[in-house]
Amino acid sequence: MTTANDDLEPIEPTVAFDLFIDHKESACAEATVRNYRYRLQYFLEWCEDNGIDNLNDLTGRDLQQFHMWRKKSKDLAETTIRNHLCSLRVFLKWAASIEAVPPNLYDKLIIPQVGHGDRHREEMLDSDTAQELLDYLRKYHFASTEHVVIALLWETGMRIGAAMSIDLQDVDFEDERIDLQHRPEEGTPLKNGQGGERPVAITPELTELLTEYVENRRRDVTDDNGRRPLLTTSEGRMHRSTIREIVYRVTAPCFRDLDCPDCNKGTAKTCPEAVYPHAIRRGSITHFLSEDVPVEILSDRMNVSRDVLDEHYDQRSEEVKLEQRRGYLDKV
Repeated sequence: MTTANDDLEPIEPTVAFDLFIDHKESACAEATVRNYRYRLQYFLEWCEDNGIDNLNDLTGRDLQQFHMWRKKSKDLAETTIRNHLCSLRVFLKWAASIEAVPPNLYDKLIIPQVGHGDRHREEMLDSDTAQELLDYLRKYHFASTEHVVIALLWETGMRIGAAMSIDLQDVDFEDERIDLQHRPEEGTPLKNGQGGERPVAITPELTELLTEYVENRRRDVTDDNGRRPLLTTSEGRMHRSTIREIVYRVTAPCFRDLDCPDCNKGTAKTCPEAVYPHAIRRGSITHFLSEDVPVEILSDRMNVSRDVLDEHYDQRSEEVKLEQRRGYLDKV
């Protein structure tokens, strides 16, 4: 009697890992490869500790035991575990294509569901991924609505309510700035009321993008109050729900034809690998902090208090903070 394993070719986990990374380096951006390399190291460690020297021998039970092993790790967030398992699932699916594991083994790796609230509190669009996404949009969807939404949210770190509130008259293309205005009586309040009103400087690159969008892609419509919004749909001002939908769709790896474990591509459901709009704001703030932009400047620009910024937005690792402090001390 033959089994699916009879068609497999023996291969050590580390050898398969090296081949997988080589494959990804030819198809993915550096940050994506780095994530796979980091996350899969734990799987290699587990294989070594458990005497698994041939991937052909992996079973669904082994995958469950690896999952439990990761869950026992100290101070490991559920979203982190989920991300590691998603990367492993991509690896196993690739391994099946080279006859290293049974064809459907990856289906036996159960990806835990993480509550929206938990993901929302922890997730962040990192700067490398953001840059990859913006490069992709610039190359294939230049000055599209999707390109403008992502670029605007990332560069300014503003909330989606602030983005939808912008009128054409609020954008000063010559002085390269956007003036955010609190207009609650007309349906576009800012979260912190008049305290959220502020001028926001924008780069020449974003100015160029907005100019191209307004001249060639923006729908020339008004909203119910006769105002001319910057972000529009065929019905008028773009709503928060539309901005959220754009963020969900565009930040999903499958939007860029990348591997997307457990993805329901082609359905109305949100891709599990997509991020929430607030993850862009959190990532933007962390990025600028990592680039040594003073906290006081970011606090004013992003309209967030120092305490809230420290508690909810600053996702820099302690190592990054240490090196930044060292940089300042070296200048003294």
